[in-house]
Amino acid sequence: MKPLYLFILTALLPFAALAQDPYAPVSAAGIILDDLKFVKRPLVVFADSPDDPSFLRQMQLLALGYPALVERDVIVVTDTDPGARSDLRQKLRPQGFSLVILDKDLKPAIRKPLPWDVREITQAIDKFPLRRIEMQEASPAGR
Repeated sequence: MKPLYLFILTALLPFAALAQDPYAPVSAAGIILDDLKFVKRPLVVFADSPDDPSFLRQMQLLALGYPALVERDVIVVTDTDPGARSDLRQKLRPQGFSLVILDKDLKPAIRKPLPWDVREITQAIDKFPLRRIEMQEASPAGR
């Protein structure tokens, strides 16, 4: 019976690789903003090219701290094609490299022209009014 389990596991293993990584950035072309309202906090990284040094540095910094971002319901969205004119690009109108953090109500809260590390991002998010409410609900004693 054990060879059967091994065969099934081997047969299903390639499909496990197809499962999407929960930490993987999402392209702006595949995002519908209204679906994220009050569900996720979009952290949008804009650049004019995927080879932009600031973009590459920002993605490296984000990769180091994805669990802290997931804890705060952050979804990382990338847009490196100005010609595609995504909804996010039209709404936020970035110039070159730009890091924009939106709160769950989808209002832009922070715009940065340079890469930020995850510690700075999470500290800024923890000051958002909606995030403070979430933290109070998670810990009713509040201290």
